[in-house]
Amino acid sequence: MTLKTNYHLKFFLLTGMVCLLIALLDWLLPSTIHEDIWKILTFLAVTSYLVGVTSIWLLKGSTENLLQIKMLGMVIRIIASLSFIGIMVFIGAENILLFVVNFFILFLFYLVFDIYTFLANLRPISK
Repeated sequence: MTLKTNYHLKFFLLTGMVCLLIALLDWLLPSTIHEDIWKILTFLAVTSYLVGVTSIWLLKGSTENLLQIKMLGMVIRIIASLSFIGIMVFIGAENILLFVVNFFILFLFYLVFDIYTFLANLRPISK
């Protein structure tokens, strides 16, 4: 039952599964994976983990501000993501379209995970 309550374990399992999926796709269909995919994954994993841990920490102190805390986390994640894309384009990443497509696919994986943990936390907070 620790898996249901441990955010850190669930997050690292998700990241491990995404790494395996990327490695498998890179082996089977190398033209669908950008060469900077590991930079993208590292950025999104670190950003999502920090936003998630900070949200959990803020929710422990004030559960009545749940919506504001989650919206702040989403805004921070979107601004950081757009900044990362801008920096990578400015540096001169090759094949920008594939880069952006890979980025947003991984972004959606972590966004779905965040929404799932958000919905899972609604019941204990409402009690």
